Amino acid sequence: MDTSAHLESFAVQTKTFADWVHDKDPETPVPTCPRWTLADLVSHVGGTQRMVATLVGQRLTDPSAAFAATDTGPADPARWRAWLTETETAATEAFDSVTDDTPVWDPSGADSGVPFWARRLFGEITVHRADAAVAVGARYDVAPEHAVTAIDDWLETLTSPGYAQARPEFVDAIPDTGQSLHFHATDTADGWLVRRKPDLVVLERTHAEADATARGPAAELLQVLTRRRPLDDARTLQLLGDRELFDHWIEHMDWVTD
Repeated sequence: MDTSAHLESFAVQTKTFADWVHDKDPETPVPTCPRWTLADLVSHVGGTQRMVATLVGQRLTDPSAAFAATDTGPADPARWRAWLTETETAATEAFDSVTDDTPVWDPSGADSGVPFWARRLFGEITVHRADAAVAVGARYDVAPEHAVTAIDDWLETLTSPGYAQARPEFVDAIPDTGQSLHFHATDTADGWLVRRKPDLVVLERTHAEADATARGPAAELLQVLTRRRPLDDARTLQLLGDRELFDHWIEHMDWVTD
């Protein structure tokens, strides 16, 4: 997916998310984010979108002003849909005046801020739509190719040099140098291999032998990798090899719920 495709799906998914949460009880717990209520989830989704709108729209290479622009959602849940529509529109329109080469701060360290943030918006709403679905009892569907893109976003971000520096515990998701995990989407041709080097976890888009392999449909693989579904509840997912290593990886991937 390119920047425009990321943004198109982001807009559609945000509308669905907004429809699901509109006028629901703010105190509804979000089981997939145990410390959050539905109000927390709405504020996080809209606040992140507002932050990206500021970051990209103002072409910031220092993120502090964008972090300051993040705010909370309205207290009245009857206003949530309108507020989320506003944040989505602001985020989408921020990309109208930039190109993929426009300098914008990128926390991954890759110096590709505009494509990074378009993909992050897509990945964020794809995963948080799953949170909303569980909280309000909606049906969560994601096409295999979209699930693959969201897995790309999740894994590429968490294994990036920038995140290794900012969150060194992500490197420790694989305890020992040389150990590897393979994630295999069975309904597409996609695969990911993560391998531990001394100070970094590296990601390859490939199929390969590994110490632990999780294989199954992309949508279920996405939910397990992002801690939205326990492995034991993923009926179509198969784990081969070192279960302890796989569990250790999942336990360290607490980026969204932290």
